[in-house]
Amino acid sequence: MAFLQVDHATKYFPNPSGEGEVCIFRDVTIKIEKGEFVTTIGHSGCGKSTLLNIIAGLETMSEGGVILNGREASGPGLDRMVVFQNFALMPWMTVFENIALAVRSAYPDWNREQVTAHVHKYIALVGLTGAENKRPGGMKQRVGLARAFSIEPKVLLLDEPFAQIDALTRGVIQEELIQMWNTSRNTVFMVTHDVDEAILLSDRIMLMTNGPEARIAEIVDVTVPRPRSRATIIEHPHYYRIRNHIIHFLVRHAKHEPSDEATPAEASVSVAPVEVNFEKESPRAQLTVL
Repeated sequence: MAFLQVDHATKYFPNPSGEGEVCIFRDVTIKIEKGEFVTTIGHSGCGKSTLLNIIAGLETMSEGGVILNGREASGPGLDRMVVFQNFALMPWMTVFENIALAVRSAYPDWNREQVTAHVHKYIALVGLTGAENKRPGGMKQRVGLARAFSIEPKVLLLDEPFAQIDALTRGVIQEELIQMWNTSRNTVFMVTHDVDEAILLSDRIMLMTNGPEARIAEIVDVTVPRPRSRATIIEHPHYYRIRNHIIHFLVRHAKHEPSDEATPAEASVSVAPVEVNFEKESPRAQLTVL
């Protein structure tokens, strides 16, 4: 069994018209191994963030279940840490205090010296040594990541954490995230709209179709070896093949519709996502299944 598994998840929301419900995504199954970095990409409205919130225990699913390390995960817990777009920091607290608050929650039996040493370790990992007693301000991204990693969760959930920062700063923070993940090897599930970011960070990228009734149509293996950096990744021959494949999917194949030949019964059957791996010379690696 995979370390983290979302099993046949379906989510309905009330119809804005007030009549009935709308299915946001249907029959989504995800299997993530321990220490794996997996990203989901899809157009707005396909339910990416809702799926992440379900894994976090912040949202309930209409059907299906979440299994973490062999046990059902329901409701929020410190074994799953979320980094939101706004980072949800305490603006009146210092860098040290924001991180220490999370560490004390995760390790209530630790004494002051243990908490202090642990907090300083993660402050150093994000390059904020010397800024411990400052308020987050322009350092929110680094502080948010340090806080998330500091409690050493079983699963780290990243909900477009760099969407609101400029491109130059985003590149620096992405590199720091790589360094932190290389050190911790947390299991990570991330939602993003940034194709280049997904390729840089991920082991696998899951491509979702448009909603309503979105599904995971493809799972792309990122066959660019680690370690990776923004400066060197573009030199690998698979980089543009993977990038073009994902963009082609998003532009032309994101909205799935049953073919004219499909019967109503066939159209309702769940279709397993296509595995795409550019190291394997297989026709399936060149296909997009609608």
